[in-house]
Amino acid sequence: MPKTSQALETRLLIGGKFVAGEGNPQPVTDPRSGETFAQIPEASVRQIDQAAHAAEKAFGTWGHTSPAERSALLLKLADRIESEAEIYADLECRNCGKPRHAFLADEIPAVADCFRFFAGAARCTTGPSAGEYLPGYTSMLRRDPVGVIGSIAPWNYPLMMAAWKLAPALAAGNTVVLKASEFTPLTALHLGRTLADLFPSGVTNIVTGRGATTGQALISHPLVRMVSLTGSIATGTHVLANAASNIKRTHLELGGKAPVIVFDDANLEEVIAAVRKFGFYNAGQDCTAACRIYAGPKVHDDLVSELGKAVSSLQYGKTKDEENELGPLITATHRERVLGYVSRAVSSQHIRKVAGGSVAKGKGFFFQPTLFANTHPDDEIVQQEVFGPVVSVTKFKTPDEAIRWANDSEYGLSSSVWTQDLAKGMKAASALRYGCTWVNTHFMLVNEMPHGGLKRSGYGKDLSIFALEDYTIPRHVMIRF
Repeated sequence: MPKTSQALETRLLIGGKFVAGEGNPQPVTDPRSGETFAQIPEASVRQIDQAAHAAEKAFGTWGHTSPAERSALLLKLADRIESEAEIYADLECRNCGKPRHAFLADEIPAVADCFRFFAGAARCTTGPSAGEYLPGYTSMLRRDPVGVIGSIAPWNYPLMMAAWKLAPALAAGNTVVLKASEFTPLTALHLGRTLADLFPSGVTNIVTGRGATTGQALISHPLVRMVSLTGSIATGTHVLANAASNIKRTHLELGGKAPVIVFDDANLEEVIAAVRKFGFYNAGQDCTAACRIYAGPKVHDDLVSELGKAVSSLQYGKTKDEENELGPLITATHRERVLGYVSRAVSSQHIRKVAGGSVAKGKGFFFQPTLFANTHPDDEIVQQEVFGPVVSVTKFKTPDEAIRWANDSEYGLSSSVWTQDLAKGMKAASALRYGCTWVNTHFMLVNEMPHGGLKRSGYGKDLSIFALEDYTIPRHVMIRF
Protein backbone atom coordinates (compact mmCIF):
# COMPACT_ATOMS: atom_id res chain seq x y z
CA MET A 1 0.00 0.00 0.00
CA PRO A 2 1.08 3.64 -0.44
CA LYS A 3 3.03 5.26 2.38
CA THR A 4 0.15 7.63 3.16
CA SER A 5 -2.97 6.55 5.00
CA GLN A 6 -5.10 7.41 1.96
CA ALA A 7 -7.16 4.39 0.84
CA LEU A 8 -6.44 3.04 -2.62
CA GLU A 9 -9.15 4.15 -5.05
CA THR A 10 -10.15 1.29 -7.35
CA ARG A 11 -13.57 2.52 -8.45
CA LEU A 12 -14.51 4.20 -11.70
CA LEU A 13 -16.10 7.65 -11.86
CA ILE A 14 -19.21 7.58 -14.04
CA GLY A 15 -21.85 10.28 -14.00
CA GLY A 16 -20.67 11.66 -10.67
CA LYS A 17 -20.83 8.27 -8.94
CA PHE A 18 -18.06 5.88 -7.93
CA VAL A 19 -18.72 2.36 -9.16
CA ALA A 20 -16.74 -0.86 -9.41
CA GLY A 21 -15.79 -1.98 -12.88
CA GLU A 22 -17.94 -4.76 -14.28
CA GLY A 23 -15.31 -6.20 -16.59
CA ASN A 24 -12.42 -8.56 -16.04
CA PRO A 25 -10.06 -7.78 -13.14
CA GLN A 26 -6.74 -6.39 -14.33
CA PRO A 27 -3.58 -6.84 -12.22
CA VAL A 28 -1.79 -3.74 -10.97
CA THR A 29 1.89 -4.49 -10.45
CA ASP A 30 4.83 -2.76 -8.79
CA PRO A 31 7.50 -2.91 -11.51
CA ARG A 32 10.28 -2.45 -8.95
CA SER A 33 9.45 -5.77 -7.31
CA GLY A 34 7.35 -7.50 -9.95
CA GLU A 35 4.65 -8.09 -7.34
CA THR A 36 0.96 -7.61 -8.09
CA PHE A 37 -0.69 -5.64 -5.27
CA ALA A 38 -4.17 -4.94 -6.62
CA GLN A 39 -6.80 -6.22 -9.04
CA ILE A 40 -8.98 -3.53 -10.65
CA PRO A 41 -11.93 -4.63 -12.80
CA GLU A 42 -12.08 -2.82 -16.11
CA ALA A 43 -15.08 -0.86 -17.34
CA SER A 44 -17.60 -2.93 -19.23
CA VAL A 45 -19.20 -1.96 -22.53
CA ARG A 46 -22.35 -1.10 -20.57
CA GLN A 47 -20.40 1.20 -18.28
CA ILE A 48 -18.76 2.99 -21.21
CA ASP A 49 -22.23 3.56 -22.59
CA GLN A 50 -23.30 4.98 -19.23
CA ALA A 51 -20.25 7.26 -19.11
CA ALA A 52 -20.84 8.52 -22.65
CA HIS A 53 -24.49 9.28 -21.92
CA ALA A 54 -23.57 11.01 -18.65
CA ALA A 55 -21.01 13.15 -20.50
CA GLU A 56 -23.51 13.96 -23.25
CA LYS A 57 -26.12 15.03 -20.70
CA ALA A 58 -23.60 17.17 -18.80
CA PHE A 59 -22.43 18.80 -22.02
CA GLY A 60 -25.84 20.43 -22.41
CA THR A 61 -24.98 22.63 -19.44
CA TRP A 62 -21.18 22.59 -19.20
CA GLY A 63 -20.79 23.56 -22.85
CA HIS A 64 -22.58 26.84 -22.09
CA THR A 65 -20.72 27.81 -18.93
CA SER A 66 -18.61 30.94 -19.08
CA PRO A 67 -14.83 30.76 -19.49
CA ALA A 68 -14.55 32.39 -16.07
CA GLU A 69 -16.50 29.56 -14.43
CA ARG A 70 -14.43 26.86 -16.11
CA SER A 71 -11.23 28.73 -15.30
CA ALA A 72 -12.07 28.96 -11.61
CA LEU A 73 -12.61 25.22 -11.32
CA LEU A 74 -9.40 24.38 -13.15
CA LEU A 75 -7.47 26.63 -10.78
CA LYS A 76 -9.04 24.86 -7.80
CA LEU A 77 -8.10 21.52 -9.35
CA ALA A 78 -4.46 22.60 -9.68
CA ASP A 79 -4.41 23.66 -6.02
CA ARG A 80 -5.87 20.35 -4.89
CA ILE A 81 -3.33 18.35 -6.85
CA GLU A 82 -0.48 20.28 -5.26
CA SER A 83 -1.96 19.79 -1.81
CA GLU A 84 -2.07 16.03 -2.38
CA ALA A 85 1.34 15.77 -4.04
CA GLU A 86 2.59 13.20 -1.52
CA ILE A 87 -0.41 10.95 -2.15
CA TYR A 88 0.05 11.13 -5.90
CA ALA A 89 3.76 10.38 -5.49
CA ASP A 90 3.03 7.27 -3.42
CA LEU A 91 0.53 6.01 -5.99
CA GLU A 92 2.41 6.85 -9.16
CA CYS A 93 5.78 5.66 -7.98
CA ARG A 94 4.48 2.33 -6.76
CA ASN A 95 2.45 1.85 -9.93
CA CYS A 96 5.21 2.96 -12.33
CA GLY A 97 8.41 2.40 -10.34
CA LYS A 98 9.57 5.98 -10.84
CA PRO A 99 12.01 7.61 -8.43
CA ARG A 100 9.74 9.47 -6.03
CA HIS A 101 11.93 12.56 -5.77
CA ALA A 102 11.91 12.99 -9.54
CA PHE A 103 8.12 12.72 -9.71
CA LEU A 104 7.66 15.33 -7.00
CA ALA A 105 10.23 17.71 -8.48
CA ASP A 106 9.35 17.37 -12.16
CA GLU A 107 5.84 16.05 -12.71
CA ILE A 108 3.67 17.51 -9.96
CA PRO A 109 4.66 21.13 -10.80
CA ALA A 110 4.12 20.45 -14.50
CA VAL A 111 0.69 18.91 -13.91
CA ALA A 112 -0.49 21.80 -11.74
CA ASP A 113 0.87 24.35 -14.21
CA CYS A 114 -0.94 22.61 -17.07
CA PHE A 115 -4.31 23.12 -15.41
CA ARG A 116 -3.40 26.70 -14.50
CA PHE A 117 -2.30 27.53 -18.02
CA PHE A 118 -5.53 26.30 -19.56
CA ALA A 119 -7.50 28.07 -16.85
CA GLY A 120 -6.04 31.29 -18.23
CA ALA A 121 -6.17 30.26 -21.88
CA ALA A 122 -9.89 29.53 -21.61
CA ARG A 123 -10.42 33.26 -21.14
CA CYS A 124 -8.14 34.37 -23.96
CA THR A 125 -9.37 32.69 -27.13
CA THR A 126 -9.07 34.87 -30.24
CA GLY A 127 -10.27 34.91 -33.83
CA PRO A 128 -10.91 37.15 -36.82
CA SER A 129 -12.70 40.41 -36.10
CA ALA A 130 -16.42 40.55 -36.71
CA GLY A 131 -17.17 42.66 -39.73
CA GLU A 132 -19.00 43.20 -43.00
CA TYR A 133 -17.05 40.98 -45.35
CA LEU A 134 -20.03 40.96 -47.67
CA PRO A 135 -22.06 44.18 -48.10
CA GLY A 136 -25.24 44.03 -46.06
CA TYR A 137 -24.09 41.16 -43.88
CA THR A 138 -22.16 41.03 -40.62
CA SER A 139 -20.01 37.96 -39.96
CA MET A 140 -18.69 36.75 -36.64
CA LEU A 141 -16.74 33.71 -35.51
CA ARG A 142 -17.65 31.37 -32.66
CA ARG A 143 -15.30 28.79 -31.21
CA ASP A 144 -17.57 26.16 -29.70
CA PRO A 145 -16.66 22.95 -27.86
CA VAL A 146 -16.71 19.66 -29.78
CA GLY A 147 -18.85 17.70 -27.30
CA VAL A 148 -17.97 14.43 -25.62
CA ILE A 149 -14.25 13.66 -25.82
CA GLY A 150 -13.01 10.10 -25.49
CA SER A 151 -9.48 10.48 -24.11
CA ILE A 152 -7.03 7.59 -23.95
CA ALA A 153 -3.95 8.12 -21.80
CA PRO A 154 -0.75 6.02 -21.91
CA TRP A 155 1.01 4.27 -19.03
CA ASN A 156 4.36 6.09 -19.04
CA TYR A 157 3.21 9.39 -17.43
CA PRO A 158 -0.26 8.54 -16.09
CA LEU A 159 -1.02 11.70 -14.10
CA MET A 160 0.65 14.11 -16.49
CA MET A 161 -1.06 12.63 -19.54
CA ALA A 162 -4.40 12.80 -17.73
CA ALA A 163 -3.73 16.51 -17.23
CA TRP A 164 -2.76 16.99 -20.87
CA LYS A 165 -6.03 15.35 -21.91
CA LEU A 166 -8.38 16.91 -19.38
CA ALA A 167 -7.12 20.49 -19.13
CA PRO A 168 -7.65 21.76 -22.70
CA ALA A 169 -10.82 19.73 -23.22
CA LEU A 170 -12.49 21.04 -20.07
CA ALA A 171 -11.22 24.57 -20.59
CA ALA A 172 -12.88 24.61 -24.01
CA GLY A 173 -16.23 23.47 -22.59
CA ASN A 174 -16.15 19.81 -23.55
CA THR A 175 -17.04 16.87 -21.34
CA VAL A 176 -14.67 13.91 -21.08
CA VAL A 177 -14.55 10.16 -20.65
CA LEU A 178 -10.90 9.48 -19.81
CA LYS A 179 -9.58 5.93 -20.08
CA ALA A 180 -6.50 5.33 -17.97
CA SER A 181 -4.15 2.49 -18.86
CA GLU A 182 -4.95 -0.78 -17.16
CA PHE A 183 -1.27 -0.96 -16.20
CA THR A 184 -1.18 2.39 -14.39
CA PRO A 185 -4.69 3.47 -13.33
CA LEU A 186 -4.08 4.56 -9.75
CA THR A 187 -3.41 8.30 -10.04
CA ALA A 188 -6.22 8.83 -12.55
CA LEU A 189 -8.68 6.99 -10.32
CA HIS A 190 -7.56 9.03 -7.32
CA LEU A 191 -7.87 12.21 -9.39
CA GLY A 192 -11.48 11.19 -9.94
CA ARG A 193 -12.20 12.00 -6.29
CA THR A 194 -11.23 15.63 -6.76
CA LEU A 195 -12.94 15.87 -10.13
CA ALA A 196 -16.17 14.56 -8.62
CA ASP A 197 -15.88 17.07 -5.80
CA LEU A 198 -15.28 20.09 -8.02
CA PHE A 199 -17.03 19.53 -11.35
CA PRO A 200 -20.71 18.96 -12.11
CA SER A 201 -21.86 15.36 -12.49
CA GLY A 202 -20.89 13.81 -15.81
CA VAL A 203 -18.46 16.53 -16.91
CA THR A 204 -15.51 14.25 -16.11
CA ASN A 205 -15.69 10.46 -16.16
CA ILE A 206 -12.72 8.21 -15.36
CA VAL A 207 -12.58 4.59 -16.50
CA THR A 208 -9.83 2.03 -16.89
CA GLY A 209 -9.37 -1.11 -18.93
CA ARG A 210 -7.68 -2.73 -21.86
CA GLY A 211 -7.62 -1.22 -25.31
CA ALA A 212 -9.31 -4.17 -26.98
CA THR A 213 -12.28 -4.03 -24.62
CA THR A 214 -12.79 -0.75 -22.76
CA GLY A 215 -10.88 1.32 -25.29
CA GLN A 216 -12.72 -0.17 -28.24
CA ALA A 217 -16.07 0.55 -26.64
CA LEU A 218 -15.04 4.15 -26.05
CA ILE A 219 -13.67 4.99 -29.49
CA SER A 220 -16.62 3.36 -31.28
CA HIS A 221 -19.38 4.92 -29.15
CA PRO A 222 -21.62 7.15 -31.29
CA LEU A 223 -21.88 9.89 -28.63
CA VAL A 224 -18.10 10.34 -28.52
CA ARG A 225 -17.42 13.18 -30.96
CA MET A 226 -13.64 13.19 -30.73
CA VAL A 227 -10.97 10.67 -29.70
CA SER A 228 -7.76 11.99 -28.19
CA LEU A 229 -5.01 9.38 -28.01
CA THR A 230 -1.42 9.27 -26.87
CA GLY A 231 -0.04 5.88 -27.85
CA SER A 232 1.62 3.77 -30.50
CA ILE A 233 1.34 4.09 -34.27
CA ALA A 234 -0.54 0.77 -34.35
CA THR A 235 -3.10 2.04 -31.84
CA GLY A 236 -3.44 5.33 -33.71
CA THR A 237 -4.08 3.47 -36.97
CA HIS A 238 -6.78 1.45 -35.23
CA VAL A 239 -8.41 4.59 -33.83
CA LEU A 240 -8.42 6.22 -37.27
CA ALA A 241 -10.02 3.17 -38.86
CA ASN A 242 -12.79 3.16 -36.26
CA ALA A 243 -13.26 6.93 -36.38
CA ALA A 244 -13.83 6.78 -40.13
CA SER A 245 -17.16 4.98 -39.72
CA ASN A 246 -18.90 8.02 -38.23
CA ILE A 247 -16.38 10.77 -39.07
CA LYS A 248 -15.11 11.36 -35.53
CA ARG A 249 -12.48 13.98 -34.94
CA THR A 250 -9.14 12.55 -33.82
CA HIS A 251 -6.22 14.02 -31.92
CA LEU A 252 -3.20 11.72 -32.10
CA GLU A 253 0.27 11.77 -30.53
CA LEU A 254 1.91 8.54 -31.61
CA GLY A 255 5.42 8.35 -30.27
CA GLY A 256 8.82 9.28 -31.59
CA LYS A 257 12.45 8.46 -32.17
CA ALA A 258 14.24 11.70 -31.41
CA PRO A 259 17.43 12.41 -33.39
CA VAL A 260 20.21 14.28 -31.59
CA ILE A 261 22.60 15.95 -34.03
CA VAL A 262 25.96 16.75 -32.45
CA PHE A 263 28.10 18.97 -34.67
CA ASP A 264 31.89 19.07 -34.25
CA ASP A 265 31.80 22.44 -32.51
CA ALA A 266 29.29 21.32 -29.85
CA ASN A 267 30.06 21.62 -26.15
CA LEU A 268 30.70 17.93 -25.50
CA GLU A 269 30.31 18.18 -21.74
CA GLU A 270 26.83 19.66 -22.12
CA VAL A 271 25.83 17.03 -24.69
CA ILE A 272 26.90 14.15 -22.45
CA ALA A 273 25.11 15.56 -19.42
CA ALA A 274 21.92 16.08 -21.42
CA VAL A 275 21.90 12.64 -23.05
CA ARG A 276 22.73 10.96 -19.74
CA LYS A 277 19.62 12.56 -18.27
CA PHE A 278 17.19 12.89 -21.15
CA GLY A 279 18.10 9.77 -23.06
CA PHE A 280 17.34 7.68 -19.98
CA TYR A 281 14.72 9.69 -18.08
CA ASN A 282 11.80 7.47 -17.05
CA ALA A 283 13.94 4.49 -18.11
CA GLY A 284 13.74 5.73 -21.70
CA GLN A 285 9.97 5.23 -21.72
CA ASP A 286 9.40 8.63 -23.27
CA CYS A 287 8.50 9.50 -26.85
CA THR A 288 10.90 12.47 -26.81
CA ALA A 289 13.88 10.55 -25.36
CA ALA A 290 17.28 11.63 -26.74
CA CYS A 291 17.91 8.16 -28.09
CA ARG A 292 19.26 8.50 -31.67
CA ILE A 293 22.56 10.41 -31.79
CA TYR A 294 24.29 11.51 -34.98
CA ALA A 295 27.81 12.69 -34.14
CA GLY A 296 30.28 14.69 -36.27
CA PRO A 297 33.54 13.01 -37.33
CA LYS A 298 35.78 15.06 -35.03
CA VAL A 299 33.67 14.73 -31.89
CA HIS A 300 32.41 11.17 -32.40
CA ASP A 301 35.11 9.14 -30.65
CA ASP A 302 35.29 11.35 -27.57
CA LEU A 303 31.50 11.45 -27.38
CA VAL A 304 31.20 7.65 -27.42
CA SER A 305 33.96 7.21 -24.87
CA GLU A 306 32.72 9.80 -22.38
CA LEU A 307 29.05 9.02 -22.87
CA GLY A 308 29.76 5.33 -22.24
CA LYS A 309 31.25 6.22 -18.85
CA ALA A 310 28.32 8.51 -18.06
CA VAL A 311 25.72 5.89 -18.97
CA SER A 312 27.48 3.25 -16.89
CA SER A 313 27.33 5.56 -13.88
CA LEU A 314 23.51 5.83 -13.86
CA GLN A 315 22.03 4.61 -10.58
CA TYR A 316 18.96 2.40 -10.29
CA GLY A 317 17.48 -0.28 -8.09
CA LYS A 318 18.83 1.30 -4.90
CA THR A 319 17.10 0.75 -1.57
CA LYS A 320 17.17 4.49 -0.86
CA ASP A 321 14.87 5.97 -3.44
CA GLU A 322 16.65 9.34 -3.46
CA GLU A 323 19.74 7.58 -4.87
CA ASN A 324 17.89 6.30 -7.94
CA GLU A 325 18.13 8.09 -11.26
CA LEU A 326 15.90 5.80 -13.29
CA GLY A 327 13.28 3.22 -12.58
CA PRO A 328 12.31 -0.12 -14.10
CA LEU A 329 10.42 -0.86 -17.28
CA ILE A 330 6.68 -1.05 -16.83
CA THR A 331 6.07 -4.80 -17.27
CA ALA A 332 7.94 -8.04 -17.80
CA THR A 333 6.47 -8.20 -21.31
CA HIS A 334 7.80 -4.76 -22.18
CA ARG A 335 11.22 -5.67 -20.78
CA GLU A 336 11.30 -8.70 -23.08
CA ARG A 337 10.42 -6.43 -26.00
CA VAL A 338 13.31 -4.10 -25.17
CA LEU A 339 15.62 -7.10 -24.71
CA GLY A 340 14.65 -8.30 -28.17
CA TYR A 341 15.78 -5.05 -29.78
CA VAL A 342 19.00 -5.03 -27.76
CA SER A 343 19.81 -8.69 -28.45
CA ARG A 344 19.38 -8.23 -32.18
CA ALA A 345 21.66 -5.20 -32.09
CA VAL A 346 24.28 -7.09 -30.05
CA SER A 347 24.23 -9.95 -32.58
CA SER A 348 24.99 -7.52 -35.42
CA GLN A 349 28.54 -7.76 -36.74
CA HIS A 350 29.09 -4.00 -36.99
CA ILE A 351 27.33 -2.57 -33.92
CA ARG A 352 29.47 -2.15 -30.79
CA LYS A 353 27.95 -2.36 -27.33
CA VAL A 354 29.54 0.35 -25.20
CA ALA A 355 27.49 0.00 -22.01
CA GLY A 356 24.71 -2.16 -20.59
CA GLY A 357 22.89 -4.48 -22.91
CA SER A 358 21.28 -6.88 -20.43
CA VAL A 359 18.39 -7.38 -18.07
CA ALA A 360 19.44 -6.09 -14.65
CA LYS A 361 19.89 -8.60 -11.85
CA GLY A 362 17.48 -8.78 -8.93
CA LYS A 363 13.77 -8.16 -8.52
CA GLY A 364 11.60 -6.11 -10.77
CA PHE A 365 11.69 -5.16 -14.42
CA PHE A 366 14.95 -3.19 -14.49
CA PHE A 367 17.08 -3.05 -17.63
CA GLN A 368 20.67 -1.87 -17.77
CA PRO A 369 21.17 1.57 -19.33
CA THR A 370 22.54 0.72 -22.75
CA LEU A 371 24.68 2.54 -25.30
CA PHE A 372 25.49 1.32 -28.81
CA ALA A 373 28.09 2.76 -31.20
CA ASN A 374 29.00 2.14 -34.86
CA THR A 375 25.33 1.96 -35.74
CA HIS A 376 24.19 2.54 -39.31
CA PRO A 377 21.28 4.86 -40.12
CA ASP A 378 19.12 1.98 -41.37
CA ASP A 379 19.71 -0.33 -38.38
CA GLU A 380 16.60 -1.47 -36.53
CA ILE A 381 17.95 -0.07 -33.24
CA VAL A 382 18.23 3.34 -34.92
CA GLN A 383 14.93 3.30 -36.79
CA GLN A 384 12.49 1.72 -34.36
CA GLU A 385 11.13 3.16 -31.12
CA VAL A 386 12.58 0.87 -28.45
CA PHE A 387 10.93 2.77 -25.57
CA GLY A 388 13.58 1.71 -23.12
CA PRO A 389 16.96 2.87 -21.73
CA VAL A 390 18.78 2.43 -25.03
CA VAL A 391 20.74 5.06 -27.00
CA SER A 392 22.62 4.66 -30.29
CA VAL A 393 25.43 6.74 -31.81
CA THR A 394 26.00 7.02 -35.57
CA LYS A 395 28.89 8.96 -37.15
CA PHE A 396 28.12 11.36 -39.97
CA LYS A 397 30.50 13.02 -42.44
CA THR A 398 28.71 16.25 -43.37
CA PRO A 399 25.92 18.36 -41.88
CA ASP A 400 23.70 17.61 -44.86
CA GLU A 401 24.15 13.90 -44.25
CA ALA A 402 23.18 14.32 -40.59
CA ILE A 403 20.00 16.20 -41.51
CA ARG A 404 19.11 13.63 -44.17
CA TRP A 405 19.56 10.71 -41.77
CA ALA A 406 17.65 12.48 -39.00
CA ASN A 407 14.70 13.08 -41.33
CA ASP A 408 14.80 9.52 -42.68
CA SER A 409 12.35 8.25 -40.10
CA GLU A 410 8.64 7.48 -39.91
CA TYR A 411 8.57 9.52 -36.71
CA GLY A 412 8.47 13.29 -36.47
CA LEU A 413 7.89 14.31 -32.87
CA SER A 414 11.06 15.89 -31.46
CA SER A 415 14.73 16.45 -32.21
CA SER A 416 17.73 18.42 -31.00
CA VAL A 417 20.80 20.10 -32.48
CA TRP A 418 24.04 20.82 -30.63
CA THR A 419 26.44 23.50 -31.87
CA GLN A 420 28.07 26.69 -30.62
CA ASP A 421 27.22 28.34 -33.96
CA LEU A 422 23.67 29.62 -33.51
CA ALA A 423 23.25 30.26 -37.25
CA LYS A 424 24.15 26.64 -37.94
CA GLY A 425 21.71 25.50 -35.28
CA MET A 426 18.86 27.56 -36.69
CA LYS A 427 19.57 26.36 -40.22
CA ALA A 428 19.43 22.75 -39.04
CA ALA A 429 16.24 23.42 -37.07
CA SER A 430 14.53 24.79 -40.17
CA ALA A 431 15.44 21.67 -42.14
CA LEU A 432 14.37 19.07 -39.57
CA ARG A 433 10.88 17.62 -40.02
CA TYR A 434 9.89 17.41 -36.38
CA GLY A 435 7.22 19.04 -34.27
CA CYS A 436 9.87 20.36 -31.91
CA THR A 437 13.58 21.04 -32.36
CA TRP A 438 15.70 22.05 -29.41
CA VAL A 439 19.05 23.79 -29.90
CA ASN A 440 21.68 23.01 -27.23
CA THR A 441 19.11 21.37 -24.97
CA HIS A 442 16.61 18.54 -25.07
CA PHE A 443 13.33 17.46 -23.49
CA MET A 444 12.29 20.91 -22.24
CA LEU A 445 8.51 21.47 -22.46
CA VAL A 446 6.43 24.48 -21.45
CA ASN A 447 2.65 24.86 -21.43
CA GLU A 448 2.87 28.00 -23.57
CA MET A 449 4.31 26.08 -26.55
CA PRO A 450 2.73 23.21 -28.51
CA HIS A 451 3.77 19.57 -28.29
CA GLY A 452 2.92 17.34 -31.24
CA GLY A 453 4.36 15.62 -34.25
CA LEU A 454 4.64 15.31 -37.99
CA LYS A 455 4.53 12.22 -40.19
CA ARG A 456 3.49 9.03 -38.36
CA SER A 457 4.01 10.67 -34.97
CA GLY A 458 0.51 11.99 -35.50
CA TYR A 459 -1.18 15.37 -35.50
CA GLY A 460 -2.98 17.62 -33.09
CA LYS A 461 -1.21 19.57 -30.39
CA ASP A 462 -0.99 19.04 -26.66
CA LEU A 463 -0.17 22.08 -24.54
CA SER A 464 -0.46 25.74 -25.65
CA ILE A 465 -3.32 27.71 -27.17
CA PHE A 466 -3.13 25.37 -30.17
CA ALA A 467 -4.44 22.52 -28.01
CA LEU A 468 -7.40 24.68 -27.04
CA GLU A 469 -8.06 25.24 -30.74
CA ASP A 470 -7.97 21.49 -31.38
CA TYR A 471 -10.73 20.98 -28.79
CA THR A 472 -13.00 23.64 -30.30
CA ILE A 473 -14.83 24.06 -33.60
CA PRO A 474 -14.72 27.41 -35.46
CA ARG A 475 -18.22 28.37 -36.57
CA HIS A 476 -19.26 31.21 -38.84
CA VAL A 477 -22.39 33.16 -37.89
CA MET A 478 -23.70 35.66 -40.50
CA ILE A 479 -26.41 38.26 -39.89
CA ARG A 480 -28.23 40.14 -42.69
CA PHE A 481 -29.12 43.76 -41.93
